[in-house]
Amino acid sequence: HHSLLLFSVGRWVVLLWPLLLIKCVPLDCQDEQSCPSISQEKLLDRVIQHAELIYRVSEDSCTLFEEMFVPFPLRLQSNQAGYACITKALPIPSSRSEIQQISDQYLLHSVLMLVRSWIEPLVYLQTTLERYDNAPDLLLNKTKWLSEKLLSLEQGVLVLITKMLNEGMVSTSYSDPSLVQYDMQLDMLESIMRDYTLFNCFKKDAHKMEAFLKLLKCRQTNNCA
Repeated sequence: HHSLLLFSVGRWVVLLWPLLLIKCVPLDCQDEQSCPSISQEKLLDRVIQHAELIYRVSEDSCTLFEEMFVPFPLRLQSNQAGYACITKALPIPSSRSEIQQISDQYLLHSVLMLVRSWIEPLVYLQTTLERYDNAPDLLLNKTKWLSEKLLSLEQGVLVLITKMLNEGMVSTSYSDPSLVQYDMQLDMLESIMRDYTLFNCFKKDAHKMEAFLKLLKCRQTNNCA
């Protein structure tokens, strides 16, 4: 088992190494005044790039966690009863027709809702992964990277809202404490399945963030397929 574990980690280091070398273009926007020279178009491109990388790394992290810790019969069962995604209660459009009909304003605010809803759970994931006996540094580092980039994405979306919608900086937090309830007394398998669900749900929501931002981009350029 030990050799199999080393092989699995080694293989993922090779597969993820190109991502470790990618330097994401920094958003560098704490507020609108800190990036007055960047155009709305370039800012949107940078925000989309961040969202793309976050989704790619979330996908890889989820697969790595699954291969290392989730018993094969239990894989892809994380969204059964009792394992609903924490953002399910948010008023986020899900069907293609709903998404096509919502305004640019609601697209941006939907991204912001998703981003802010995941800030606390990703911090939790960093903490719980450290309790695993053999969690590889690669997975820990990726989870920390996702947490940091999500905060960066939040700032970029906030500035976009200011620039595109002529709204003031949005300070309202969408994070509902009732969405995140963690029982630290679970046995190991239950804890693994809860964390597996979080990885899967974050991957899905990261994909939504990317899709919403790309839809906003195509609307801005009148180039929606």
